[in-house]
Amino acid sequence: MRMNLKVNVFLIFLLLGQLGNSQKLRVSENNRFLETEEGKPFFWLADTAWELFHRCNKEEVDMYLQKRAEQGFNVIQAVALAELEGLNIPNSYGETPLIDNDPTRPNDKYFEHVDYVIKKAQELDLYIALLPTWGDKVNLKSWGKGPIVFNTENARHFGKWIGARYKDYDNVIWVIGGDRNPREDSDDIRIWNEMAEGVADGAGGYENTLMTFHPQPKDDGGSSTWFHKEKWLDFNMHQTGHCAQKPTYKNISYDYHLSDTKPVLDGEPLYEGHPNCFRPDEFGHSIPEDIRRIMYWNVFAGGFGQTYGCHAVWQMFTQNREGINKPLRPWTVALDLPLANQVKHLKNLMLSRPFLTRIPDQSIVIGEQEDSENYVMATRDSEGTYAMIFFPTGKPTKLNLNVLTGKSLKMWWYDTRTGYATEVGIQKKSSEVMITPPSSGKGQDWVLVLDDAKQKFKAPGKLN
Repeated sequence: MRMNLKVNVFLIFLLLGQLGNSQKLRVSENNRFLETEEGKPFFWLADTAWELFHRCNKEEVDMYLQKRAEQGFNVIQAVALAELEGLNIPNSYGETPLIDNDPTRPNDKYFEHVDYVIKKAQELDLYIALLPTWGDKVNLKSWGKGPIVFNTENARHFGKWIGARYKDYDNVIWVIGGDRNPREDSDDIRIWNEMAEGVADGAGGYENTLMTFHPQPKDDGGSSTWFHKEKWLDFNMHQTGHCAQKPTYKNISYDYHLSDTKPVLDGEPLYEGHPNCFRPDEFGHSIPEDIRRIMYWNVFAGGFGQTYGCHAVWQMFTQNREGINKPLRPWTVALDLPLANQVKHLKNLMLSRPFLTRIPDQSIVIGEQEDSENYVMATRDSEGTYAMIFFPTGKPTKLNLNVLTGKSLKMWWYDTRTGYATEVGIQKKSSEVMITPPSSGKGQDWVLVLDDAKQKFKAPGKLN
């Protein structure tokens, strides 16, 4: 009996340890990255599961979160008041989020399921990037079901309520907005500010929240366009859109070089399995190599992480539901599409070298480049101990290696498809050297990793 008691007590403490696994995140001292409270670098690798609270029951939630945790994701982006008629079509348990669609009267029964999802994510060391509402509840613009329910008075009330409800969850990150850019000559900016301020108030102050804004695609700034100087905005977010042939690194670079430095990332890129530019008959659906290129570009341009998305998964598409923009397969099948199992290689690569001192540096790449799928992108340690150069199509390119420390540089080729690194010898530091990747052509994307040999770094992508 005593032995059983000891075992049970041990299991209880073990379980409690697992439930408290996620540490609260904060902005790093240099305002470029996120880190844990203990100062451990955090690379944001998110999945867009916008309809998770609305369309999934507990069993589906458990399966989805477990799968994404196993695949290396650490953030799940989901919406409390969901896009796809989230106010009027009940969740899996017959509940809608607002009583009489009144933001001042949240339905506790509906949010009990949201509670369950956040707690389950915490057990798996996953963060929930929580959108209080999708943007169509503020601005219908040219699409969406709405209805519009928020105004300058009730937005703060709802924000304060939901901020207070989740203030004690260390794995909650706040995302205001929801696929809408504020309109000119409207109250949109004020409504979003009121909601954000309400969240911060309910959570106990700015120091207790980590918050951003999810916009629509723009050619320059994202969230920074309207909210960069707001106290509640801790980091900037872009949506770079669903077209394959866009120089998305320009969006990240734009915000990276703003004064009043804040971290920046792409919170919605081209989804896997999405119709390119929403025109499947003309351009087909997206393919992994196009999305890999976008992701590596964005991170090398200064992003502190990257969001992934799958077209069938964000909407939790099944054959019994009307699909949005022609999804190709049920969401449970789409969970195992190729790129979903490859994106962890980007996270592992970046965390296998000093992370909080990393900077973009295109001076490494010699010569002018066109904004095409061949664009070679470079990043390095500000101390010069390593550099990484991304070759999206294996194009031979001249590099200037004089920004690195040490006369001898250990060279590695990192395969973005497999996460496997091959050591290829020692390169002498030089102001001009021609580099030819192992293969070239569409889908032959490689990262050249150059280490100061004296640092004795592990193989790229190896964390332990």
